[in-house]
Amino acid sequence: MKLSDFDFNLPPELIAHYPLKKRDDSRLLVIGDTLQDKLFSDLPALLQPDDLLVFNNSKVIPARLFANKNGKEIEFLLLKNLNGNTWECFAKPAKKLSAGDVLQIGNGKIKILEKLPSGEVIIELSDNKLIYAHGHMPLPPYIKRSDEITDKTRYQTVYAKTDGSVAAPTAGLHFTDELMSQIPNKAFVTLHVGAGTFQPVKTENIHEHKMHSEWFENSEETAEKIKNCKGRVIAVGTTSARVLEASAGLAGSGETNIFITPGYKFKVVDALITNFHLPKSTLFMLVSAMAGLPKMQAAYAHAIAAKYRFFSYGDACFITPSA
Repeated sequence: MKLSDFDFNLPPELIAHYPLKKRDDSRLLVIGDTLQDKLFSDLPALLQPDDLLVFNNSKVIPARLFANKNGKEIEFLLLKNLNGNTWECFAKPAKKLSAGDVLQIGNGKIKILEKLPSGEVIIELSDNKLIYAHGHMPLPPYIKRSDEITDKTRYQTVYAKTDGSVAAPTAGLHFTDELMSQIPNKAFVTLHVGAGTFQPVKTENIHEHKMHSEWFENSEETAEKIKNCKGRVIAVGTTSARVLEASAGLAGSGETNIFITPGYKFKVVDALITNFHLPKSTLFMLVSAMAGLPKMQAAYAHAIAAKYRFFSYGDACFITPSA
């Protein structure tokens, strides 16, 4: 398939730059045999008794750091912990940096260990506590504002547990503690979301795109729940879906670069709760694999006409393919 098949025109005013006051006041577009406009708080009534919802419990770290080199500010976006205090990251402007440079951040330091040919930088923090003392929440590039205090909680799911993501698993942002209590059957996986989730596809032949790799874990407990599930396995977010498909629902951990596009046969996931995604993105390709590209094009056209809010702080959809 061609990259242009996944393009659509999104009015910029539909990009949500702030979350709603209440998480589950978001709208929910149910995409099945028909399209239904609901609220996210309606979700429990849309579930069947034996459905199992699988959530990604990865926690967003304040991964954006600002350090000083000779009076000049350098921005770092942590991508992946390599070991101890050593991180792979993006730096801006990277051209101002050389291996061996030491930058000041608060009372600590960032040492440049290596500049990679791909553009990333390997750094060593004097202490990982600097992340939590001086880090900013890594809001996506399409949110055109600086992070604010409220983003520390709102760009985080209420069930986040395991530190490691540099972008939120955004489908989970709609759940409140009260709503979680109304979900009788739930399980958790972990996938540490990387900045690669925003990496644009640059090849017209989508199968030539090199998918980013992310660390995941599927526990024995979750694998057992999936094995015994008598209803639908519903992935909350594309990250949960990627864990379930990469692991085939079995317990284990490791790196995955699974790239799900139309024509893919889902092994584990029966339905998907997710936000509205960017044109020509790998995430829009994944949802099109689940529902079919024509149906997703029609659903997005409906969402745009009905002025749904898009992207991380936007509204959600519940994709329920026909049997």
